[in-house]
Amino acid sequence: MRQRSRYSTPSILNHPGKMRSKKIFGFSVSLILINMASVMERADENLLPAVYKEVSEAFNAGPTELGYLTFIRNFVQAISSPLAGLLALHYDRPTVLTIGTACWALSTAAVGASQHFQQVALWRAVNGFGLAIVIPALQSFIADSYMDGSRGVGFGLLSLVGAIGGIGGGILATIMAEQEYWGMPGWRFAFIMIASLSLLIGLLVFLFVVDPRRTSFISSGAHVETERSHLVTKGSLPPPSVWSDSWLAMRSVMRVQTFQIIVLQGIVGSLPWTAIVFFTMWFELIGFDHKSSAALNSLFAIGCATGSLLGGIIADQMSRYYPDSGRIICAQFSAFMGIPFSWILLTVIPQSVSNWYAFATTLFFMGLTISWCATCANNPMFAEVVPSKHRTMIYAFDRAFEGSFSSFAAPAVGMLTEKIYGYDSKFVSLVNGSPQGAFALSRGLLIMMVIPFGLCCLFYSPLYFVFKHDRDNAKMASRKEQELI
Repeated sequence: MRQRSRYSTPSILNHPGKMRSKKIFGFSVSLILINMASVMERADENLLPAVYKEVSEAFNAGPTELGYLTFIRNFVQAISSPLAGLLALHYDRPTVLTIGTACWALSTAAVGASQHFQQVALWRAVNGFGLAIVIPALQSFIADSYMDGSRGVGFGLLSLVGAIGGIGGGILATIMAEQEYWGMPGWRFAFIMIASLSLLIGLLVFLFVVDPRRTSFISSGAHVETERSHLVTKGSLPPPSVWSDSWLAMRSVMRVQTFQIIVLQGIVGSLPWTAIVFFTMWFELIGFDHKSSAALNSLFAIGCATGSLLGGIIADQMSRYYPDSGRIICAQFSAFMGIPFSWILLTVIPQSVSNWYAFATTLFFMGLTISWCATCANNPMFAEVVPSKHRTMIYAFDRAFEGSFSSFAAPAVGMLTEKIYGYDSKFVSLVNGSPQGAFALSRGLLIMMVIPFGLCCLFYSPLYFVFKHDRDNAKMASRKEQELI
């Protein structure tokens, strides 16, 4: 079969402007803006954890209440994620991304303006709804923009630039938190500023991003207007309804065994990453000031960003020599490394400000090795085990299942810290640090990191037996679709 160009320019289709993605200095404008959207999304995610201390003081909230804020956002994000898959079946992904960006940006600004804890909780729920729409659409956009053997690099680059946003958002909020701007507390001003930038990026995505799915349909000779038409076989059958399309896509995704196994490991594997939101508060309880805490978090984020790209590159190479197992081996290595590094970070290094360099070194190498799974295995493998029309759906359902369970990690850390290890926000100094509070929080973090990392490593094992079968089935389904075009 002749290889067709993904970005051929169409002569028809009602869409503003040319369908070919423009380029700047050889880089696709669409991919640049998609990565910028990832930057702002990660910056938004890191805002609240970076100012937990200030939010705790402003609303008299302890670790459990702060954990509930993360839980609310993550849980709403999880249960709303399938909506992204449904929207992507019937609308261009730039439109879907713009809708989600507007939701998360407006809710972020509202958090900065909130005067009561209940208001913060409400707007965090809206924030989760916006992120639920954006993240699966971003992931499927990248999956459609790269070929099978290079998706690890594509997802690694997305993670890398997203981490830059996370670092920037965390540093910005942490440093601004101790200042005032025009009579407004710095942490509130940071929320409003990030929200404004997010709205701007969302507008640019709507105006200039071209969905690679549309151009690939055009270049392959398709004369249909939306991907939904590809769910209909040739013949005289009437076109399916929106709901029958959606039900067909959901059933197809849920039956894939590779999807089921990756979701199972992701449910436990995402627990440590949810618990990590307490790192900033832990550093400050040890006694580190805002700048030192921001620097530690930045080193960890830099390690994670570099590791995501490194893991994607290594897995791409491994998959060429071991197409059925290379990505799985890389994922298990990464998950296993979370165990020794969590133990060293939370128990071996004495919890004192004099050990900043020990914390910094451990955090960097920890991030470098534990951040591979999504880019080396999960996201590239998802793209290979379903037809392209179901990619947004599979990423959406992954977020739904993983996020709904992992959202319990943050309040669980808070409850472990308070109920078992004796943390009491009424007697803990958040200004000068608290050795007792730092010790209690570290033990809660340890339980929610070491055990899930071990289970995550174990749960990848069944993929050695099912991935090849699911990948071959998806290729066969894609060939049949091409024959019907």
